[in-house]
Amino acid sequence: MTAKLLMPKATAVWLVENSSLTFEQIAEFCTLHPLEVKSIADGEVAGGIKGQNPLMNGQLTREMLDSAQKNPNLRLKVAESKLRVPEAKRRKGPRYTPLSRRQDRPNAILWLIKNHPELKDAQIMRLVGTTKHTIDQIKTRTHWNSATLQPVDPVALSLCSQIDLDFEVNRSAKDRPVIDTEPTQTLLPTEITTAPKPTGPVFAPSAPKVKEVDVDAASVFAKLKALKSSDAPAADK
Repeated sequence: MTAKLLMPKATAVWLVENSSLTFEQIAEFCTLHPLEVKSIADGEVAGGIKGQNPLMNGQLTREMLDSAQKNPNLRLKVAESKLRVPEAKRRKGPRYTPLSRRQDRPNAILWLIKNHPELKDAQIMRLVGTTKHTIDQIKTRTHWNSATLQPVDPVALSLCSQIDLDFEVNRSAKDRPVIDTEPTQTLLPTEITTAPKPTGPVFAPSAPKVKEVDVDAASVFAKLKALKSSDAPAADK
């Protein structure tokens, strides 16, 4: 198993300030990019980081450092440290919440229920360190303080980190089934949209013409007189 360097950026700060190693040697030893080491030397980054002496923690020997300073082509290797740092393991079960933040948990639970309804109760329990009974009370508005609860982001309340919240949200999104919905609008076929536009004049179909009939006024009055004359004897009878 290859030994890992403790606090690589702080170690790079110390080597830049206390050795004549090249940027490439420091970058390879500290698992950084040479440009990042150059920025440390120029004071552009790591301004507030205190240098960590790798000779003190036993991850670099004085003989190896002196040899590397004399030979720019020599690459440093991390020595086996005498310090054993246990690996951080993800805590299972509800998260521990300090006493000063426990009164904020109902507000955080309400925020998660409103903004991320896809989260399961077990996920909310992991994020803010609560119980299922409390979550059910807030959902059904039977909590003793339901009237005054206000939704507040649990990240802003320091009840969980943004990384943990994003992890649980993305996890729920993967488990959510995909629902197929029919689109209300469809695009026109490519045959229509890519068809060339007509260059000549476009003639619209005209409405059928109504045949006009010439009306003679004299003949109309003659017919009317004939009708009146035929009705006169009938009236006398």
